[in-house]
Order: sequence, then structure tokens, then C-alpha cells
Amino acid sequence: MNENELKLTSSEIGTLWGEYVNGTMTDVVNKYMASIIEDEEIKTIFESAINTFERQKQQIVSFMKKEGFPIPIGFTESDLFKGKQRLFTDIFCLHYLHIMTLHGLLGHTTSLGVSVRKDLRDFYDSCNNDAKKMYHQTIELLLEKGSFQRDPLFYPTKNPEYVSGNDFIDGFFGKGRRLSATEVLSISFNLKKSIMAKTLSIAFSQVAQTKEVRKFLMETEKTSDGQIKTFSKIMQNDNLPVPKSWETEVTTSTDSPFSDKLMLYHMGFLFQAAQNYHGAGLASAMRTDLVTAYENTIIKNLLVTKKWFNLMVNNKWLEQPPLAPNRKEIAKKV
Repeated sequence: MNENELKLTSSEIGTLWGEYVNGTMTDVVNKYMASIIEDEEIKTIFESAINTFERQKQQIVSFMKKEGFPIPIGFTESDLFKGKQRLFTDIFCLHYLHIMTLHGLLGHTTSLGVSVRKDLRDFYDSCNNDAKKMYHQTIELLLEKGSFQRDPLFYPTKNPEYVSGNDFIDGFFGKGRRLSATEVLSISFNLKKSIMAKTLSIAFSQVAQTKEVRKFLMETEKTSDGQIKTFSKIMQNDNLPVPKSWETEVTTSTDSPFSDKLMLYHMGFLFQAAQNYHGAGLASAMRTDLVTAYENTIIKNLLVTKKWFNLMVNNKWLEQPPLAPNRKEIAKKV
């Protein structure tokens, strides 16, 4: 049997659905940013990202149509209000593209990991290659612009060592040891994601058209700020630098370029994606204060996600993914 003639599994349909919805959301933001960016080098990268996703979107549509599944609504030009005042600086737009490219890399890798059909595996291989190319381009340009903040530097020790006591896990009350390289990796990574979430919360809350969405966005700003302070303090206690904030890269515009639906969905996406990173940080944490910080962060993010879900449902903005067949209902019809 031709491998490409196999029916797509629930996991494969689920990844295609998620790639389409999340991709169209990011695509709308990219199109807005491309329309306001003045720096030609940055604009060129955004134009490349837009063209790349257009190819990917057509392929996703082809896969789903062939299987008889409806194409998701996702996000369209109706969620973009053109001709609005500039909301972000050029350099923030570049940071945004870099962070969202990281999310894309993780998403494509996950999709590849659950795909069996060769045509689908080839597709996600191609998506991964596109994302890796974009990742390199954004880093190179951020370095060129002097805006890429590298993680803290460590100095080499003479010899490798084994853990020799319980002090290794004790991080409270000034006891224990300094942060390990694996722990700094996760903290720094999570800080950058929280800084992005806080910055977008500030920008979106300025331009949100409804009071309930604005209130939620102000709450996500507060939650993100608390997480930034928690993990920054842990880093600073070891005299390690923390990533710089991007709040000043948001203008004072109150003229919304996006629908409330898109802005609300975007924040939900960031907080849900953050749970993966916080979970990975928790798994690698070997100091009690870090474990506590990650556990508290995960719980607070769950509370935010619950409010987000209710708000999306109440506004009829949360698109339903494909569901398993209801065998009981089918049997009743016989």
C-alpha cells in the first residue's frame, strides 16, 4: 500500500489543525508589522516569513481537503485593521519574529514526532527547515543591530565533579550552591518568554476595544511581571544578568490594529505554550527554591488559562478542533 494513501490519524489531523490556526494568527501579526517597519533589512525578513507561511498554509489546506475535513476558520484579513498608528518599534518586531520562530520550531518538531505518513513527515521536515533558516536570520540581524542579549557567561573549572551533599538541592535562606548551567538555561529561556508576554499584554491592553478583554490583558501583564520578578531575583542573587525588558518598544498608540479575538487568542497561546517551558524548567530544577518557583508559576498560569477559556467561549471566539466520533449518539440514530 502506498504510504501516502493511508488515512490521517487523529494526531496528524490535530497537528494540521493547530498549525493552521496558530499559523494564521502569527501571519496576521507579521503582516501588520511588515506594514509599519521602516528598516529594510527587518522588513525583508518579515516578507520572507509571510511568503513561507503562505506556502505552508496551502499545503495544510490540501491535506485537510483530501481527507474531507473542513478548513479551520483561524484568523484572516478581517482580524487586521490596516492604516492604524504604529504600535511597536522595528526592533521589537524583530524580537517578536525571533520568539515566535522558536515557538514554530517546537511546534513543527512535535508535529513531526506524531506523524507517520511520509508526505506529512516531509512537510514538517520542510517546515522545520524554514523555521531553522528564519531562526538563524533573526539572530544574525539582532546581533548586527546590537539587540541580541546572550545568556550569562560561566567560567570553566579545572575538573568535572560529582554532587557531594544535600546542599546541592537547598536554595532557601541563602544556603546551598550557585545555579547550575542547566538551570540558568531554563530560567533565561522562560524569562524571555515572560518578557514577550508582558510586552504584548501592555500593547494589546492599550488598544483593546472591549472592557472585559482589556481587563484580562491587564491581568496577564501583572501575572507575567510577577514571574519576571521571581526568576530575575533568583538570577540576581547569584550576580547573574537578566534579559532586558521591551516595554519601551511599545508606543503610546490606542489605535487597535487587531481584533480583540486575535489579541485574546494570542495571549492564551503564549500562556499555554509557556506551560511546556515551565514544565521543562521544573524537570531540570535541582534546587528547592527553583522547584517552588516553577510550581507556583504553573499554577498561576493555569488560573490565567481558565479565565482565558471562559472569555473566549463567552464571546464565541474559541474554534473547536476535530472531535472523536460520539458512538452513543451514532447508535441512537440507527
